[in-house]
Amino acid sequence: MLKQVSVAIVGATGLVGQELISTLLYRRFPVKALRLLASPRSVGKKILVGERELEVEETNHNSFVGTDIAFFGATTQISRELVPVAAKAGAVVIDDSSAWRMEPEVPLVVPEVNGDDLAQHKGIIAIPNCSTTPVVLALWPIHKVNPIKRIIADTYQSVSGTGARAVQELREQARLVLDGKPTAAHVYPHQIAFNVLPEIDVFLDNGYTKEEWKMTQETRKIMHEPELPVSATCVRVPVFVGHSVAVHFELTRPMAVDDIRGILQEAPGITIQDEPSISLYPQPWTSAGHDDVFVGRLRQDVSCPSGFVMWVVSDNLRKGAALNSVQIAEELLARNLI
Repeated sequence: MLKQVSVAIVGATGLVGQELISTLLYRRFPVKALRLLASPRSVGKKILVGERELEVEETNHNSFVGTDIAFFGATTQISRELVPVAAKAGAVVIDDSSAWRMEPEVPLVVPEVNGDDLAQHKGIIAIPNCSTTPVVLALWPIHKVNPIKRIIADTYQSVSGTGARAVQELREQARLVLDGKPTAAHVYPHQIAFNVLPEIDVFLDNGYTKEEWKMTQETRKIMHEPELPVSATCVRVPVFVGHSVAVHFELTRPMAVDDIRGILQEAPGITIQDEPSISLYPQPWTSAGHDDVFVGRLRQDVSCPSGFVMWVVSDNLRKGAALNSVQIAEELLARNLI
C-alpha cells in the first residue's frame, strides 16, 4: 500500500486541474490532505471532491508548506515563477507546462517508457506535450525490439488542448455558423469552427511552430535518442477532446505488420482498434474519457521497405496530462522517491 501524502493542485479550476481531481479519485490515490490552488479570480470557489466540498485558495509563495506532491496544471509563466518555490518548500513538483521539459536536470517522463528517469529528479518532474505522449507510448515498445530510424508525425489536435476558453469559442462559433451568422476569432488567429489551422503556438525561424519543435525535442529526450530524426506538423481541428496523430516511422530492419501489432497488443496503456473491414479505427469522439492510447490503421509504408504508418488517438486531458501526472506520482511513491 502506498503511503498517504499531502497534495496541492495548481490550476485546480482549469480543464487539466479538474481532470487531475477526477483521476486522483478514480485511481484512489492516497491523498492525506488536498489543497486546490488557482488565480485570485477563482478564490473562494467551492469544488466537490468526492463527498467533500473544498474551497479554492490563491496560489502564492506560501502555498506549498507541508505539501509532498504539487501538480501544476497552469500556464508556463506561473510554472516558471512558482515551481521552484514549491520545490524549495519540499514538494516534489509534477509540471504539465513546457517551462521545464527541456532542462537537462529535469526528468521528462512517460512512466511506461522512461520511468527509471524519475530516480534522477531534484524536486521537479515535467510531463510531455499532450501530443508527444501518445506517440512515444506507441513507438517505444516497437523501438525496443527494432530501433526506429526516423519519425514523421502529423497531428490533429482538439481545442481542449488550449483550454476552456477555446472549447467555449468552438461551441459558440459552431452555433453562429449553423445559424448563418458571422463569427469572431479571439482565442485562435482564425475561426476554428468547421476549419483546420496548421498553427499551434508561435512560428519559429526554421518554419516550424513551437509546438512542432516541442514534439521533436521531447521525443528525443524521452526515448534517450538525441540524434533521432523527427519531424512534425501540428494542426488544430474543431474537436472538443482528443488528439489524433498520423505517425510514419522507419525501422532499422524490415518487419511484418503482424509482428508490430503483436508488440503493441502486449504493451501497457495501449488498445488496438484496427479492423478496416468494419470501419474500426481510433476516433477522438470514442477515445474521450478513456485512459488508454488507441492505435489503428497499422500498415506498411509503400514508399519505404522498413517503413510503417499508424493512426494514434488519445484523450489529451487524461493520458496527455492528468493521468500521466498521477501515474508519475504513483511511481514516485512505489519507488520510495518522495
